[in-house]
Amino acid sequence: MNTIYISMDASPVLTDYLLSKGNHLEFTASDGIVSEAIANHPDVFLCKMGAVDGSPIFFAQREELNRDYPGDSVFNAACTGKYFIHNLSITSEKLLMAAKDMEMTLIDVRQGYTKCSTVVVDENSIITYDEGIVKACAPYRDLDVLQIAPGFVRLDGFDTGFIGGASGRVGNEIIFNGDLFSHPDFNSIVSFIEKRGLVCRWFADYKLTDIGSIL
Repeated sequence: MNTIYISMDASPVLTDYLLSKGNHLEFTASDGIVSEAIANHPDVFLCKMGAVDGSPIFFAQREELNRDYPGDSVFNAACTGKYFIHNLSITSEKLLMAAKDMEMTLIDVRQGYTKCSTVVVDENSIITYDEGIVKACAPYRDLDVLQIAPGFVRLDGFDTGFIGGASGRVGNEIIFNGDLFSHPDFNSIVSFIEKRGLVCRWFADYKLTDIGSIL
């Protein structure tokens, strides 16, 4: 049985779907550790060190996080299994050591909320709106990056949420939390995912919403 870490604020439409596929759900909730808008986001508190099911997961201790940025993003790295992408000046030392032990290639970006900003598709493929991430990844010729328009994702308390935080990979599916069809780059996103032999899943019932990733 696959264990998935997900916000307690996730829509029942999403959680019912994940449960129907035989997954076990661990719900993330916190109070007072980080700001209220991201208090229940799993990608604040844990880092999945690869794209696929069964990738190692590292958990932050309460004392490793601070309420304000960048102290709330020390675990928010985007990891494909081959690549470890984050603002390396703020990354948790525990994660950096693990990435080096796993012989992952480190890519330094300015964005602290890297996982929030990035859909990890497979070992060599990501989707992001962040131009800084796109530029930092460009020298790595076997890392395919689809750049999309920013915005079009809901996050209560902010003007916009992040596409990575509204998604996650489970098995051979890239699942989006809400109506991906409303995103202007819908066709490009679906094509990019399907060309890699994966299925793109979304839910038309509600707006595309950032819940801190589906991990």
